[in-house]
Amino acid sequence: MLNRNFTILLNSTKIKVMKTKNYFSLLLGISFFIFLGASMQACNNENIPEDPDVKNAVMDELEMADQNYPCIKDLPAEPLSEEETAGLIFMREEEKLARDVYIYFYHIYTLPIFNNIPKSEQRHMDAIKVLLDKYKLEDPVAEDVPGTFKNQDLQALYDQLIEAGKASRVEALKVGALIEETDILDLQEQIDDKIDNKDITQVYTSLLNGSYNHLKAFTRVLKVNGVIYEPVLMEKEDFDSIVSDK
Repeated sequence: MLNRNFTILLNSTKIKVMKTKNYFSLLLGISFFIFLGASMQACNNENIPEDPDVKNAVMDELEMADQNYPCIKDLPAEPLSEEETAGLIFMREEEKLARDVYIYFYHIYTLPIFNNIPKSEQRHMDAIKVLLDKYKLEDPVAEDVPGTFKNQDLQALYDQLIEAGKASRVEALKVGALIEETDILDLQEQIDDKIDNKDITQVYTSLLNGSYNHLKAFTRVLKVNGVIYEPVLMEKEDFDSIVSDK
């Protein structure tokens, strides 16, 4: 896939993201320009109501995880390509990034969505760990320190997404939606172009369905507060097919 450059405007925060040719990582040389005044910051920090469907969406995914993940070990091990190996290692940390960002935001804003969805992200991490163990690959999260990553691109991304989300609760919710967009694109690219092992395909498909639920949850919470989230990385048609209530 050709390199793609994205410019992301999160209100007053400008993020430049490059999606690379090498196993779809996010390569960041990101600059932040935050111009929020004290009065605007105070206004943005008002309470945000929780969408009642968010918890159900996460619980549905957890039930799906219970049904699908245990049978990974029952599928035969197949030879790994370099792309499959690199993808597993990268996805293990990318799922950790989502979990760590949401936990961080929950400590700041105590929004239920930032408490519920990390439970699913942990399941995503655990599922990939099963595959790492199965194929005897080194775990990049052997020392699971919050906010710390071996992949330096992901480390930079984490630091800068945290900074963006500090601006307000709404900005943090937009960061969540952006993370889920990224996960969806990365997982879909893996499934379509990078892998053929049945066990990896099964795990990535389950993770992809989970990310659909998460993206829908974030956009719903934003909509409750009068904010219509527009896709930053995804094609509008694909985005709408995911978040539509139909």
